[in-house]
Amino acid sequence: MTIRYPNGKKYVADTKAAAMKQTPLRDSYSNRGMTLEEDLNETNTFYLERGLAVIHKKPTPVQIVQVDYPRRSAAVIKEAYFKQASTTDYNGVYRGKYVDFEAKETRNATSFPLKNFHKHQIAHMENVEKQEGISFVIIRFTLTEEIFYLPASRLFDFWSRMENGGRKSITKAEIESSGFSIPTGLHPRIPYLSVIDKLYF
Repeated sequence: MTIRYPNGKKYVADTKAAAMKQTPLRDSYSNRGMTLEEDLNETNTFYLERGLAVIHKKPTPVQIVQVDYPRRSAAVIKEAYFKQASTTDYNGVYRGKYVDFEAKETRNATSFPLKNFHKHQIAHMENVEKQEGISFVIIRFTLTEEIFYLPASRLFDFWSRMENGGRKSITKAEIESSGFSIPTGLHPRIPYLSVIDKLYF
């Protein structure tokens, strides 16, 4: 499947592989190959099934342009366009509070590049904060399997520093001092609600 971004660039996706990727894997603590998205999706399913929170990955609006029908019972999307720029990855409700966050991974061992964010995502998180919602970023350093919760307010500081000519990344030491380490577990995989409890309740 070919997807066109608003800037005209194309992205070709393997629809079969994408469908497999979206299937949550159960009891997979030993599976170190899981992506951050898969781990978060599994975590959110755990929270939902136990009535703790309702948080989902946001679907990206896509306009389908070309569809092929290789056989009667199957349809294959050949070309589609992203209708609009996405905001953040996840949103929902927890203990009466609106929750909205972005999830990012990096193979960099000592810092997190700010180029992984877009200006419209920062603006969206700022709007969430203004409405007294809970906004944050979950960052995974894949080489060490370390996961951190970084409040949006601290991300804004680092973003502003970059826009004013400062460094274009957040050092790992800054993330460690400004954020909260999230130890991975079995159920749930990434217990980020425990950090929200500590900060807001």
